[in-house]
Amino acid sequence: MKSFAPLLKKIAGLRILVIGDVMLDHYIWGNAHRISPEAPVPVVEVARDTYVPGGAANVALNCTSLGAKTTLAGFMGRDDAGDQLRQLLKAAKVKAISTPGKGATIIKSRVILQHQQLCRLDREDSPEAYRVSAAAALRLLKPELAACDAVLFSDYAKGVVNEELINVIAKEAKTLGKFVALDPKPKRPVKFTNVDLISPNRMEAAQLAGREWHPGRPFPADEICQLIHAKYQVRHLVITLSEDGLLLSTEGRVLQQIPTAARAVADPSGCGDTSLAGLVLAVVAGASLEQAAHFANAAAGVVAGKLGTATVTPAELLSYVARRS
Repeated sequence: MKSFAPLLKKIAGLRILVIGDVMLDHYIWGNAHRISPEAPVPVVEVARDTYVPGGAANVALNCTSLGAKTTLAGFMGRDDAGDQLRQLLKAAKVKAISTPGKGATIIKSRVILQHQQLCRLDREDSPEAYRVSAAAALRLLKPELAACDAVLFSDYAKGVVNEELINVIAKEAKTLGKFVALDPKPKRPVKFTNVDLISPNRMEAAQLAGREWHPGRPFPADEICQLIHAKYQVRHLVITLSEDGLLLSTEGRVLQQIPTAARAVADPSGCGDTSLAGLVLAVVAGASLEQAAHFANAAAGVVAGKLGTATVTPAELLSYVARRS
């Protein structure tokens, strides 16, 4: 952890292209002191509404917050939510490129009562409304691919990230000598190549390996890492284990498990985005996979102590590390 300061200096010189499913996170903060006479549900007295970029946009925000220059490509509609997203990204100094599509901007609304989430309301269209052809994406993003140091696909299974797009963009990126990372959501079969690093959770890793696994049972880490490497030829595999930390694998071989950063969790939403951003930035900046995992873990530990979708700054990260040391 003592190497974080020089690592952050290197990250400040990076340019990252994030491609993925962009959404607007809407938080409705309030209190409830009585039950509705119409149904056995609480009556929420709304105190305020807040809006922050979510999904792939939160990954981009975390890259920027940690010091990198970031471009975000994803669908943002010509509607109020899309306009708000563009304004928020501009204020955060994230360059936003809207991909072609015909749906409404994705909105996730969370009702928060006294720091507890009561429910979530999702507004989105079918994946086909957000799907963009690989050819169109390549034409749109060619200048960004040439300028960046790394491409990060943030897949939330909403439609922007698809098999054809991953393979065409990743092939172009590798031709240009760029690092390519993918956070997959294998709800549908996706074959990909030319990817340097993927970061699924346990269930997603099992799906990618084609192996059945159920929570509560022992996780066959060696077999799953070997199967994923044989199938996708991805160099680095980092499996997120929730409260158990991160499992690291290179070339199909399990290296070690990094325990999670110990601290009180105020809200886990967005921690995965922060961890992914930190992991990719650190590796591209020259850190070993183990160093990058510790960096990502610490960054996620800071965000876990915040309410709502959040980011981490270098100052917060260094302060967190100093306290732990």
